[in-house]
Amino acid sequence: MDLFLWIIIGFIIIGIVILASMKKDMESKLAYITANMEVEESSTKATPIIWWIVSTTAWGIVSMILIVWWFHNHFG
Repeated sequence: MDLFLWIIIGFIIIGIVILASMKKDMESKLAYITANMEVEESSTKATPIIWWIVSTTAWGIVSMILIVWWFHNHFG
């Protein structure tokens, strides 16, 4: 296997570990927000959740692009 494939695999595994470790914290923040909808502090607590969703989406898109790029270079 070439180095580029190992970099892709490492990127995907490290991303999964980081996202899984942050999941519980995001769930607790979401539970707090849904329980306290009237409090203005809820909007400030929502910002990390939004950034977590954006970063998860970006990580997924980059992972897919890297895999497709590797297949294109390796088999194309």
